[in-house]
Amino acid sequence: MSDKDTKSKKMIIKKSADFSEWFVQVLINSEFVDYSVVSGCIVFRPSSYFVWDTTRSYIDKKFKEYGIENVYFPLLIPERFLKKEAEHIEGFNPEVAWVTQTGDTKLDEKLAIRPTSEAIMYDSFSKWIHSWRDLPLRFNQWNNVIRWEFKHPTPLLRTREFLWNEGHTVFASKEDAEKERDIILGIYMDILKEYLAIDGIIGEKTQKEKFAGAVSSFSIEHLLPDGKAIQGPDFHLDGQKFAKAFDITFTNREGQKEYVYQNTFAISTRELGTMVAIHSDDKGLVLPPKLAKIQIVIIPIYNDKNKHEIIEYSEKIYNTIKSHFRVYNDIRDEYSPGWKFNEWEIKGSPVRLEVGPKELSEDKVSLVMRHNSRRESIDRGVLKSTLKIALKKIHDDLLNNSHKSLISSIHIVQTYSELKEVIKTGGFAQAPWCGSRECEDKIKDETTMKATNMPFGIQNKAVGKMCIICEIPAKYIVNFAKSY
Repeated sequence: MSDKDTKSKKMIIKKSADFSEWFVQVLINSEFVDYSVVSGCIVFRPSSYFVWDTTRSYIDKKFKEYGIENVYFPLLIPERFLKKEAEHIEGFNPEVAWVTQTGDTKLDEKLAIRPTSEAIMYDSFSKWIHSWRDLPLRFNQWNNVIRWEFKHPTPLLRTREFLWNEGHTVFASKEDAEKERDIILGIYMDILKEYLAIDGIIGEKTQKEKFAGAVSSFSIEHLLPDGKAIQGPDFHLDGQKFAKAFDITFTNREGQKEYVYQNTFAISTRELGTMVAIHSDDKGLVLPPKLAKIQIVIIPIYNDKNKHEIIEYSEKIYNTIKSHFRVYNDIRDEYSPGWKFNEWEIKGSPVRLEVGPKELSEDKVSLVMRHNSRRESIDRGVLKSTLKIALKKIHDDLLNNSHKSLISSIHIVQTYSELKEVIKTGGFAQAPWCGSRECEDKIKDETTMKATNMPFGIQNKAVGKMCIICEIPAKYIVNFAKSY
């Protein structure tokens, strides 16, 4: 075996020294993702695809319980369809990749490679929906999209191709459409907290930052360790905008013709990057237990004299717990225990079990938690119950750390000068705002901080406050931040 095959990977860049370089180093060294030959497009390796597959399965189950059905629409969208909703095409035009010819023959009409599916789906909706009896219609598709507008992609956080869900629902009334918002955002928040172990801020987007074509947009916003915000899952009330553009109508109970009301919503593989960035450390990847492809790795420590009995002991432990956890018994003889420790720390396996002569003689196992390096000696007889407790603690610790970090990064400001100070430390500048585009633009142009969202539950705090720019009475409380 060559030196290349046995050389241990090392983390060189510190998280606090150069976040961007550290982040890429974690992703590549841990074999979570890899670069591809196509700029801005990445390879999801088994570890990362397991995370996405588990995330997708949970959400898919919740969607189906709510009554959402899975469908699939074409990847290619005729140009004339994209042009039907003016604000929509204007918002996406810089990002659209086009198919213009096949072989040496130019197409009669350009075909857009899906940046999002409203245009292709709603042409069908207009043919399928006729009566109030056809509503509500609740569809979702799991697919990939291409958005090509940016010059400096970052794996997972900002890629030209990414995976996501597209929820597209249709209702007879505005009230029914609006009721769906909290249901969908609740499902998204559940997966974030219960599986990815990350927290976020739910709120409404400003009109400037809303989804192109929506009446109003809502998002869950995160903060990364470099002090920049990143948008997580979102939900959009589209009203009747697309219905009018695509002539999606129905006959109501009174026999009158009406336009439908629509919603759209999504979560993407960007969330995997957010999870990695928040939890991981200078040793490498840190994964929440529910999303780790290998939750527990067993590493036998032996020499030539006791090799057989130590490996036999490790196999007993493996057989005891394999039906309860995702576990790997690392009996590869060509690597030293130290090499294996390093490898599994970089890959982020939540728990390491060490078994050597001491553990064998005492019928114990040494348990090491990846996220905090805590070590304890466990009686083999209580190993299963102890591991369940340990994995839950790891999840709870990661979620609590995420929550504390998020809350501590919210800086309440009352003046423009205070907002500018937040740029130095990073985080959210939570400020009163009058609601005008002019004031929002001024902040973005002069500080590069944009309005992430207007958090739920605190908008009453705007009463009696003055806008930090124009100093007229504020209407909203907004979180401003530099963002991805």
